[in-house]
Amino acid sequence: METVYDVMQLLKRFGTFVYTKNRIGDLQLMEMDLVELYKGGLIEAREFQSARHILRTETVKLEKEITSK
Repeated sequence: METVYDVMQLLKRFGTFVYTKNRIGDLQLMEMDLVELYKGGLIEAREFQSARHILRTETVKLEKEITSK
């Protein structure tokens, strides 16, 4: 797993689709869904950690872009 798209495909396997007009909000919702899948034992720790890292990295990147404008 390397991209946000990969994380979206993971969530899609469990019937989760997240699309709003707020990209940072989307990333936060995806992270919340990941936590629930992990707590429920539906995804492995390694998969959870990788996906969460991707989402957090993208969130930080977008927040920096917003504040630099």
